[in-house]
Amino acid sequence: MALNFKHLRYFWAVAKVGNLTRAAEKMHVSQSALSVQIRQLEQWIGQPLFARQGRSLVLTEAGSVALEYADTLFAVSDEMVNVLKGESVGTRQILRIGALPTLSRNFQITFLEPLLSLDDVTAVLRSDTQTQLLARLEARELDIVLTNLPPTRDQDRNWLIHKIAEQPVGLIGRASQAVDDESIDNLLRRLPLIVPTLENAIRIGFDAWCDRRQIQPIIRAEVDDMALMRLMIRENFGLAVVPPIVVRDELNQGVMKEFVEIPGLTETFYAVTLPRQFESPVLPRLLRQIDDGIEQHHGTIF
Repeated sequence: MALNFKHLRYFWAVAKVGNLTRAAEKMHVSQSALSVQIRQLEQWIGQPLFARQGRSLVLTEAGSVALEYADTLFAVSDEMVNVLKGESVGTRQILRIGALPTLSRNFQITFLEPLLSLDDVTAVLRSDTQTQLLARLEARELDIVLTNLPPTRDQDRNWLIHKIAEQPVGLIGRASQAVDDESIDNLLRRLPLIVPTLENAIRIGFDAWCDRRQIQPIIRAEVDDMALMRLMIRENFGLAVVPPIVVRDELNQGVMKEFVEIPGLTETFYAVTLPRQFESPVLPRLLRQIDDGIEQHHGTIF
């Protein structure tokens, strides 16, 4: 038996005001009819949703859970109506963003900063594998996906791939580590490295770069989590092959140092979307801000 959304709407109204009489007036129904609807919902769920305290109704634990889901459900339904009608003024908009868990947190914050400063927008953030994120984008569960691995386009999946940033990659370690001025080749042959895992775009480029120069680096650790890589640099496990933005705060504080930039090796960040007839009104605003940032910084938002 499917959930009766009319019952849920009545519950939601009572939960918001905490009083049966005022909720009945607001919903333009009798108090007794409203009470019956709430009891029917409680019977269907099998849990009491309210407890009485004096003249007020307070939510039970089950009621609190139900209210959280009802808030989300009705917010999404309002958003759906606004999108289909092309109305966005005066309403709160939701943008659902997916990102690879291996992406730099600093990059994600920099990307989201213009969005999070908007008073009329709520950002919903999800992380998963690229395959799952793109599947959720196709299923309209996400509006945009952040990645450093551009997906392949074909007739069935006409991804819109927006290049939003490009960062050089360097060898970064503890500032206290004694490294004399020496060539990058010697550094790579002499000191242990912390590198991304094999499927990472940076690692792919780094392996090819080393092969061209006939260098066999000493790899101490392969890491697919940028936050863990930051900790390993702090603990002085070796030099990391990483874009400076990953450890921007530590570099600014002087805790870490970029010893050398790897020539020709960069990490490119992309935002992936799909053409839609009905899209989140926030998305064009965000993409325009990306374009403005790239123009101001001559090709990168950082």
